[in-house]
Amino acid sequence: MTTATWQGSAPGVLRLPSGRLVRGRGLRRPLPEGPTPDFGVYLLGKAPDGIPWEHTWLRWPDFRLPGDRATAREVLREVWDRAAGERVEVACGGGRGRTGTALACVAVLDGVPAEEAVAFVRAHYDRHAVETPWQRRYVRRFSG
Repeated sequence: MTTATWQGSAPGVLRLPSGRLVRGRGLRRPLPEGPTPDFGVYLLGKAPDGIPWEHTWLRWPDFRLPGDRATAREVLREVWDRAAGERVEVACGGGRGRTGTALACVAVLDGVPAEEAVAFVRAHYDRHAVETPWQRRYVRRFSG
């Protein structure tokens, strides 16, 4: 474990109200320049290949919700916990729908009211984050 986190101005980095930083990104785009993650969570329909740092795969098909919501809650809690002192990233194929949904849930864990979390992520990460009505509903029902 490192004691360094992301730079707040780095591409894709979301600053939570607590000050924790989490990077979101799309795996179909090149890896951003700079430090690599200490830990990554990959929200995909199948396990990713070739990730050289510690990571967790969460089965989460495109435009859908996580296959196992209890596991998703545990993994997102780990994202929040580890972001206190490590470089943590959350990523899916495009970096918007699933990643935005997961980041909104992490924001709820950080104290953002669930009904405001999508707007928070859209304002501070990507204005197109959280793409579907069921993803928005998942965030609203996600409790810290």
